[in-house]
Amino acid sequence: RGGNGAQGFDAMATSFVTRPVLLASQRCRCSNAKPWQRHAKMLPGVACATASRGQKRQLGKETGEEGDQDFSSARERVLKQVLQEINSQFGKGSIMTIGDGSEATFGQVETFPSGSLALDLAIGGGYPKGRIVEIFGPESCGKTTLALHAMAEVQQQGGTVALIDAEHAFDPKYSEKIGIDIQNLVLCQPDSGEMALEVVDQLLRSAAVDLICIDSVSALVPRAEVEGEVGAPQMGLQARLMSQALRKITSSASRSNCSVIFINQLRQNIGVMYGNPEVTSGGNALKYYSSLRLEVRRKEILKNDSGERTGIAVRVKSVKNKCFPPYREANMEIVFGKGVSRYASLLDAAESSGLVSKRGPYYFYGDRRLGQGKEKSMAALMEDPPLFQEIESAVRATLVELTAPPISAVTDPTV
Repeated sequence: RGGNGAQGFDAMATSFVTRPVLLASQRCRCSNAKPWQRHAKMLPGVACATASRGQKRQLGKETGEEGDQDFSSARERVLKQVLQEINSQFGKGSIMTIGDGSEATFGQVETFPSGSLALDLAIGGGYPKGRIVEIFGPESCGKTTLALHAMAEVQQQGGTVALIDAEHAFDPKYSEKIGIDIQNLVLCQPDSGEMALEVVDQLLRSAAVDLICIDSVSALVPRAEVEGEVGAPQMGLQARLMSQALRKITSSASRSNCSVIFINQLRQNIGVMYGNPEVTSGGNALKYYSSLRLEVRRKEILKNDSGERTGIAVRVKSVKNKCFPPYREANMEIVFGKGVSRYASLLDAAESSGLVSKRGPYYFYGDRRLGQGKEKSMAALMEDPPLFQEIESAVRATLVELTAPPISAVTDPTV
């Protein structure tokens, strides 16, 4: 303040440079900084890039370290303090260091069986827990049957399952034959898409359900469309509904470790001259949020010796898989009134894993001949339950080895 403006400016500059630096509540004031410049706020105990050697030595005396040495230990202390503050503010587990203590298993995806060993081999052990799964395909190809088998497997493991029957076409008798405990099944037949997705969100937040199945996305009708007139233009209502709901459902499903299976239908794009005109309903949000997408196609209709139609042959392809290598296929047989054939799936899975070999028309398990053709081999497995259990245990042991690759294979620099 004393003297003219220039003298006052010089005095201010001198005091600016000679003041102590690098305090937690102050900004970095280096000798290389101009009097009118201030660097960004620094971390406590960490020197600025433009700090002089004298300032670094002063900092070393304050922190107990040499100024010219690496300040990584100070940065680690600051990072640990910041992590503790974030966890105390937002809750334990909000932010973590992977591999530290109890979080060593973070990122390891648990699975549950799908009801078909061949499909388990193709998707990496089964459906992932805490993830979004989409099953889509044309009509009468077995989409609902696959979802019902998944629900039956979860119930057999002691879990709770819920079915959001938006199509209002649930068949309890067929579900009981597949293996679902109807008495303990949570069923909801919503009036609108908003109601269905709100029910899903509340079930996920309760963390009391292990699997939720929505049948189907195409039947999730927005409330505005239900209350409006038939034929009134409603552009993008369902797509916006799904996009808003999935932003909430995805995080809730991960926290509650509950899987959500969406059954979807196919539509035709108008005006597509080249490429596949098929598209799933409900917009593109479900494609991005899904960790596993299964495309189901009917191959042929199965007939018995008398020519009666007994079932269908189905091909399931994983077109997206975040937990296992995608684009793998599984073939299975769905018997009318019974569901997926366990014996056909076991033969296909054992053959693909190399446990069962096919020599001409005959199937062999090691040196033991099962039968001529698939039908007789399946009949041999039905008549010999211990043999069926032995082959199934061998296939599941192979499945565990396939779904747990060594770390060296992941960190291979040549990949």
